[in-house]
Amino acid sequence: MFLVVLPFLVLVFVFSYLPLLGWVTALYDYKPALGLGGSEFVGLQWFEILVSSETQLQQIGQVLANTLAMSFLGIATSLLPVFFAMLLNEVRSTWFRNTVQTLTTLPNFISWVLVYMIAFSLFSTSGLVNTTLHDWGLITVPMKFLDTDQHVWLTMLAWSLWKGLGWGAIMYLAAIAGIDQSLYESARIDGANRFQLMRYITFPQLMPTYVVLLILSIASILNNGMEQYFVFQNAFNREHIQVLDLYVYNIGMTGNSLSMATALSMLKSLISLALLIAANAIAKRARGTSII
Repeated sequence: MFLVVLPFLVLVFVFSYLPLLGWVTALYDYKPALGLGGSEFVGLQWFEILVSSETQLQQIGQVLANTLAMSFLGIATSLLPVFFAMLLNEVRSTWFRNTVQTLTTLPNFISWVLVYMIAFSLFSTSGLVNTTLHDWGLITVPMKFLDTDQHVWLTMLAWSLWKGLGWGAIMYLAAIAGIDQSLYESARIDGANRFQLMRYITFPQLMPTYVVLLILSIASILNNGMEQYFVFQNAFNREHIQVLDLYVYNIGMTGNSLSMATALSMLKSLISLALLIAANAIAKRARGTSII
């Protein structure tokens, strides 16, 4: 059994632990052309810059506000896949249930570049929505859906839900399939209807799975990813769409400061680890469910 797991342990080591050696660049004024040996050792200079510069602190504060807002909105809507899976499970028509599940899962396999292409085709000033509204005489000036700084967080949440709702429900559908059917049979004998079965059996049985995923979400509260925000960012919404991962990318790639980007990424990883331990302890005390 260990030999079966061994290839996956090697992959985890190569892609998750071995790259941590790159953290040493946070202690240097790293220049890719000179390499680590030719770069100047500066110690904790980059960490000091992160907390000593007022401008830097204000910028990081706005980035953290964006990151936490996106993450908390995601956590606030994390029950939607649970409800969607419960409702989908109640559909008696097999072909209709399979069709809905396929159509809602398919967006997960579409890259964010293609998602933005769809968004641009529909919601740009010359897109389908504005063209249709103009042809119907409802507007005279194109509405700015993408080139605006208003409601950016909600817009990003909507696209994220559209892309991941069906995929997020798959695990809960698998958990529903593993529920002991004798519980439903006993409840039906006692006169429970379909909604009562969902409320008193299906939903409580899904909670352990949900709690585990919630713990992982809390641990990843600073890890929003950058692909979605990278393709949707523009000069109008940059202030409120730049999350921490995108900020690290911009510093490292366009700001020509790989060392500062590494230092910031290190702090993010350490905070995420602390959040994971804290969320795990709270869940273990509250429900007796933990992943560590």
